[in-house]
This record gives sequence, structure tokens and C-alpha cells, in this order.
Amino acid sequence: MLSPLRLSLQFSKLSTPGPHRAALPRQSVARWIRHALAREAEITVRIVDEAEGLALNTDYRKQDHATNVLTFDYSREPVVCADLVLCAPVVAREALEQGKSLQAHYIHLIVHGTLHAQGWDHIKAAQARAMEAREVEILAGLGVRNPY
Repeated sequence: MLSPLRLSLQFSKLSTPGPHRAALPRQSVARWIRHALAREAEITVRIVDEAEGLALNTDYRKQDHATNVLTFDYSREPVVCADLVLCAPVVAREALEQGKSLQAHYIHLIVHGTLHAQGWDHIKAAQARAMEAREVEILAGLGVRNPY
């Protein structure tokens, strides 16, 4: 059974919002997140431009570039509370470079961020193997091929 989810889906001002909005129907985003959840959750997914992605990554991770997904996890129990911030231009570039659809890349990154929100990590090799295996399993259930 899929876990209950309260979802907020937000789009910042994007120069080309059409492809991103088309790739992220609200009901689909909710389904992708639910497949990665182990418990009830309140999650905001925010799609941002490069300037906002850069500002957040600089402020919170001290890295001077926009990254594909940032996870801000506020609580894990009894309810997972988190924000997932995805940088639309970075996601689009990576999808093109990796030869996959924009939607398939968004699915992977949303699943990835949702796992982070629940405490999964990939800092150590063993953690990375476990997290990647879980991602592959979830993605297969969603009809998405192994991204690794």
C-alpha cells in the first residue's frame, strides 16, 4: 500500500516552463513520490531556475554551482517533512547529455530526493550501493530503466 502524501508542487519563474510543466503532472509527481515513501509525508517539490538553484546550493552546501536536486529534510518521523528543489535548466541539460527523456530524469531525481528525505545517503560506498539499488527497484516499478 502506498503511503499518504500531502504534496505541494511549485514552479518558479522559468524562461521555458512548458517542457517542465508537461513533464511534471501533479498526479504523476505524487505517484512517483509515494512509490519511494515508507511512511506518511508532507513534501514540497519546487522547480527553480538556475539563479535560485545556484543561490540555494551556495547558501546551504557552499558549492558555487546549481545542482540538479537539493533535499531539505525537516523531520522523518512520525511524518516525513521535506522540500525537494529541482533546478530545471540543470535537469534538462543532464537529460540531454544522458540521452533520456526530461520526464525520466525528473522521476529519477524525485525518487532520489524522496529517499534522501527519509535518511538514505550515498556518502560512503556501501550507502551508495544500497541507495542506488533501492532507486533502481523503485524506478523499475515505475517503468523507468536503470539510470546507473
